[in-house]
Amino acid sequence: MLTCREVIEFLMNYAEGNVTPEERVRFEEHLAVCPACVNYLNTYRTTVRLGQQAFKPLPTDADESSVPEDLVRAILDARRK
Repeated sequence: MLTCREVIEFLMNYAEGNVTPEERVRFEEHLAVCPACVNYLNTYRTTVRLGQQAFKPLPTDADESSVPEDLVRAILDARRK
């Protein structure tokens, strides 16, 4: 069975599906008995997801209509004060 250190060393490959079937079995055997590594994997996946969301393109001018008009007025009024 893999150690925690070994699991962490190829975590990215596992999460991206870049491991052999044999490696996957060994990895999942470790996860079945190690809640700390399960938590680490979940945290890793969340970090990757949030990182990807942070770099999504900003809305274009065409999307301005999605901003509520009341919000725009309130922001402009606050800037005038």
